[in-house]
Amino acid sequence: MAREFTAADTTRGPRLPRLERRAQLLEAAQSVFVDKGYHASGMEDIAERAGVSKPVLYQHFPGKLELYLALVDKHTAALVELVEAALNESDDHKDRTYASIRAFFDFVAREDEPFRIVFESDLNEVAAVRERIGWATEACVDAISRRIMLDTELPQPVARLVAQGLVGMSQVSARSWLRDGTIPLDLAVEIIGRLAWRGVGGQRARFVAPA
Repeated sequence: MAREFTAADTTRGPRLPRLERRAQLLEAAQSVFVDKGYHASGMEDIAERAGVSKPVLYQHFPGKLELYLALVDKHTAALVELVEAALNESDDHKDRTYASIRAFFDFVAREDEPFRIVFESDLNEVAAVRERIGWATEACVDAISRRIMLDTELPQPVARLVAQGLVGMSQVSARSWLRDGTIPLDLAVEIIGRLAWRGVGGQRARFVAPA
C-alpha cells in the first residue's frame, strides 16, 4: 500500500516561490549529476542535496529524466546565447572568430560544469537528450556560418563546413584545456584563435570550386 504524503513531508526547509524553488532544485540536480553521473544518481540524492523532501521534488519534476532534460535545455540554451552574443561583440571578422572560440572556453570554465551535461552526457542513448544536444550544436553552427557568409561572401555549404570545423575545434580544445589545467584561459583562447584564424581568415572572399 502506497504511503500518503503528510504536510511534514512537503514542508522541509523554507517555502520559496515556485520559480526560485525550481532553480534551487536544478542547481542541486546539476551538482549530483556532475558528481555521480546520471545512472548512479537518485531522486533522493537530489532532494537531500537541495534540502527538501522527495515530495517537494516530485511537485516540480515527475522523474529523474525530466530533471535531466530541464538541465540540458537550460545549458544548451546558455551555450547558444554565448555564441550568438560573441558574434555580435565586434564588427571585425577576426575579433568575432576569437570571440566565438572564447564562448566555448567560458562555457567549459564555469564552476557548475554545465559542459558535462552538454558535451559529456552519459545519457546520449536517450533520443530526447541526443536531439537537444544536437540542436545546440546545429544552432551554433548556423549562427557562425551566417556570420561567415556575411564577412567572406562564401557560399552557404562552404561557410557551414568552416563553421562546423570551428565549433568542433572550439569545444574539444576547451575541454582539453580544462583537463590539462596548466595554461591560462586568455592564452589558451589566443592559441586556438590563432590556429582558427589562419583557416577562417584564409578563406577567399569569392570561393571557386575546383574543376
